[in-house]
Amino acid sequence: MQSACRFAVMAVVAAALAGSPPAVAQTLKDGRAAPASPAQVQLSFAPIVRSVAGSVVNVYGARIERNSRMAQMDEFFRRFFGQGGPGMAPERIQRSLGSGVIVDDSGLVVTNHHVIADMTEVKVALHDRREVEAEIILRDPRTDLAVLRLKGKGTYKAIELGDPDSLQVGDLVLAIGNPFGVGQTVTQGIVSGLARTNVGLTDYGYFIQTDAAINPGNSGGALVDMAGRLVGINAAIYSQSGGSVGIGFAIPSNMVKAVLASAKAGAKTMQRPYLGASLQKVSPDIAEGLGIDPPAGALVASVRRDGPAEKAGLRTGDVITEVDGHPVDDPDAFGWRFVLKGVSGEASVVVNRRGKRQALAIRLAPPPEVPPRDPVEPKGRNPFAGATLVNLSPAVSDEMHVDQQDGIIISAIEEGSTADRLGFQKGDVIVQINGEQVETTRRFESLIRGGARNWEVSIRRGGQVLTTVFGG
Repeated sequence: MQSACRFAVMAVVAAALAGSPPAVAQTLKDGRAAPASPAQVQLSFAPIVRSVAGSVVNVYGARIERNSRMAQMDEFFRRFFGQGGPGMAPERIQRSLGSGVIVDDSGLVVTNHHVIADMTEVKVALHDRREVEAEIILRDPRTDLAVLRLKGKGTYKAIELGDPDSLQVGDLVLAIGNPFGVGQTVTQGIVSGLARTNVGLTDYGYFIQTDAAINPGNSGGALVDMAGRLVGINAAIYSQSGGSVGIGFAIPSNMVKAVLASAKAGAKTMQRPYLGASLQKVSPDIAEGLGIDPPAGALVASVRRDGPAEKAGLRTGDVITEVDGHPVDDPDAFGWRFVLKGVSGEASVVVNRRGKRQALAIRLAPPPEVPPRDPVEPKGRNPFAGATLVNLSPAVSDEMHVDQQDGIIISAIEEGSTADRLGFQKGDVIVQINGEQVETTRRFESLIRGGARNWEVSIRRGGQVLTTVFGG
């Protein structure tokens, strides 16, 4: 019944095209065209799929979790009975399944970070059914991208990277991946939206939205254009049921290029340039006060002393409107364009300064680690036992995803420790101890030395300052 209906619809479309006015057959100025004949309606995507299928792989991750209590009991049974206890399972294997794309002939594969997050073993199944072990050479949760290196010998077919900036809403695209583990699957759709910055999936949201069906297991797979070029890495779907509802998001391939460059340079995470300024959205009220219409751009809220922004001449109150000729609608769009530049050379920005257009050149460099981390690990009877604290710097702030760039921060917490039981978290900034300001880790050590009957501790978490009193 469905096939008959489909052929009937195709016949109606073909008949309509056969009698359609000449305007349908016209090619648009940018090269796009509508079908001009019944033969064109029956065109296939198969040649595109054949050209790229060998570059899309399945990614399998695994992590062995050992239950210490079960391990001790298992050892007891081995000692006294020569075997493991009945039903003992001291090891639990956690697995993940996703997709990936070969982006370099040497065997480099890009996938989503959430596919291999916390995984210790990764295998890749190639299109020709070969299974190859892979090494994770770069993890970057902030972009939700990771780079793997295939260990097996052989030849690999890399996909060509396209230019997502050339995409337009309405362009045809194909999504290729391994949904639900059923095997390589191709779905077709259009570009539904571009530069989606309010999705909340990564720190650098600038997603391609598509209605091509994307389901669990598609993560890390390819979004390709009609020339067979990679324009995005499929990352997520909007769904209340867990299945595709026609709203999928892909990370544009120009971010893939930036992450790949960091991996080839030997970095374990993506190298990001340091701006040395904080930005905020231009609200309608701010736009009216500054005489900006429409309300768009990234408002410079503050400029850090001796940072690249200050040295370039950026001032508080400037509104950044362009980066290298690309328009900036909000701080997310600026962050996206800026981070793509890497950590060498310059970025050309245009600002609106009191109604006048001004061009500036910002020197690109990684965030400095000044002051040094100088880590401390408190021992003894104090609320911080089991935590590691370091000095904040632009580098640590970038690594820990916090806006504050001075003071001290908890960089790690031992599970089950005093600090963990009391509710401290990684990323907490220590503001005060017993009413005394904490500027450095050495100052922190002096404040906890000797203990105390009670500890009044103020921390900054999620933009709020929280104060709690603990018993000594």
